[in-house]
Amino acid sequence: MPAEITSVLATDCGSTTTKAILIDKVGDEYRLVVRGEAPTTVERPFEDVTMGVRNAVREVEELTGRKFLSEEGIITPRQPDGSGVDTYLSTSSAGGGLQMMVAGVVKSMTTESAQRAALGAGAIVMDAVAIDDGRKTHEKIALIRHLRPDMILLSGGVDGGTVTHVVQIAELLAAAEPRPRLGIGFRLPVIYAGNRDARPHMERILGERFDLRTVDNLRPVLEQEVLAPAREEIHNLFMEHVMAQAPGYNRLMTWTDAPIMPTPAAVGLGMQTAAREYGLNVIGVDIGGATTDVFSVYGERFVRTVSANLGMSYSICNVLLEAGLPNIVRWIPFPVDEADIRNRIRNKMIRPTTVPQTLEELAIEQGLAREALRLAFEHHKTLAVGLKGVQRQRTIDDTFTQVGAETYIDLMELGLLIGSGGVLSHAPRRVQAALMMLDAFQPEGVTRLAVDSIFMMPQLGVLSTVHEQAAAQVFDRDCLIHLGTAVAPVGQGREGEPCLVVTLHLPGGKVVKEELAYGQIRRLPLEVGEEAEAEIHPARGFDVGRGRGHALRTILHGGVAGIILDCRGRPLVLSSEPARRWQKLREWALAVDLYPRQFLEKLGG
Repeated sequence: MPAEITSVLATDCGSTTTKAILIDKVGDEYRLVVRGEAPTTVERPFEDVTMGVRNAVREVEELTGRKFLSEEGIITPRQPDGSGVDTYLSTSSAGGGLQMMVAGVVKSMTTESAQRAALGAGAIVMDAVAIDDGRKTHEKIALIRHLRPDMILLSGGVDGGTVTHVVQIAELLAAAEPRPRLGIGFRLPVIYAGNRDARPHMERILGERFDLRTVDNLRPVLEQEVLAPAREEIHNLFMEHVMAQAPGYNRLMTWTDAPIMPTPAAVGLGMQTAAREYGLNVIGVDIGGATTDVFSVYGERFVRTVSANLGMSYSICNVLLEAGLPNIVRWIPFPVDEADIRNRIRNKMIRPTTVPQTLEELAIEQGLAREALRLAFEHHKTLAVGLKGVQRQRTIDDTFTQVGAETYIDLMELGLLIGSGGVLSHAPRRVQAALMMLDAFQPEGVTRLAVDSIFMMPQLGVLSTVHEQAAAQVFDRDCLIHLGTAVAPVGQGREGEPCLVVTLHLPGGKVVKEELAYGQIRRLPLEVGEEAEAEIHPARGFDVGRGRGHALRTILHGGVAGIILDCRGRPLVLSSEPARRWQKLREWALAVDLYPRQFLEKLGG
């Protein structure tokens, strides 16, 4: 790889499509030049992932008129005749991505730490087995035998503690003898990240039957969680076992200048790059057809969760099952027949590539998306928690409060909310993506909103490992579409009572003063790249980040949807009386220009 990188080619081999992007240094900054796409070829009849990569890169060649491919693969480094690129990188989730099983002693402690380590490394966690998970021994053995993971992460116990329980878990694995998903003749990799005193026992019980790797304990003491060594070993094994067994990856690995990374791990790196670049706490969501990933970066804490049963096509019936029909229809601004909605949802599952053809269908799909996002975020908050098992000094207030597993996700401290996935990135109007995220996540105070334009976050994530500046610049200028900033006071009030007064000092010296009553939402134009100095005065009983009734002076950033002043209340409560609810939904839709006016007027808005 040359000392100075001026051109980068990066691919993401997804389950269905392989995406290639070309990044060049233009003047002093790195910019996306073009993007190519082709079907992924990891399945039969091709069974060679490099064919899809070649096809996607060939499209980039046609669009730029430059040459990047030779008989041997991608041309690196860049040649004197202008052909090739300085570096080539790739991510992959083809062939089902990285599938893992985790096991630990205590379900809410070491097993949960193991889940966080595996999810943060980009894995899909097939199951989490623990001594105290309520299942009988024979049920656990049958389950482990049935699963065909790519690898297992085993944890348990603090260093110097008892070894009995972690040995029990190892004996369960030995009795079940699970086989790897790929490469049936290979020994299944097991990463042991538990009590160091139990290492000789692990070697004795698992050493001969499994490819046993030992890393530092995930919980060396109760008050500390160390995930990095386990995640690094997961990435190493992903390259050695999973990638080496998948069709064509041996060749692809010789083309790349950095290890191939699991797509979700690369997206997580992209989110962390965004958090560093903007100096904000970030929550990101990627809603797909089968699964929904949620990422959060709060200070030094990074957590990723996968809701493997929530999606907008293959898993859409699970959204109906988990959310329930009443929760879905509450977002639809017109009367609907329950049987008709159920049929539409089932049709979407068996015909996953269909897209809404009418505005009614679009409103229904976006109602479903709100519930899928809400459920995925609720799931995320159950893992984005402080360490359990740590003794805390309790206050008198705690004595009277039910204190469970508290999430550290504080929506008032959230700075940037990023959406990705077809239903958000390809919404016909950008404000629709903004409102879906506002309704599902209900950010509080002042929060910036953005969507990933063409899902290039995986490529930028892996690029950040070799050139962080290039990744950050392309992320800001070409990847993110800034939707704008939302201002949402926390509190409840009576409809029509004063809620918020905002004075905006706009670019050019213009001053705008807006007064909103409780129950209103309003949208003000402020272009991408523009900033406005704002004085925000919440009414007594409402909080925008400085305490109830206290004013806030801050800078609001513009975007394609502008500034959204949301006084619908936090938490947002919709009326249980249908006619009143439809009227409010249509009123809000008109206020932010969510759908064409004629459509809403026809509905009675």
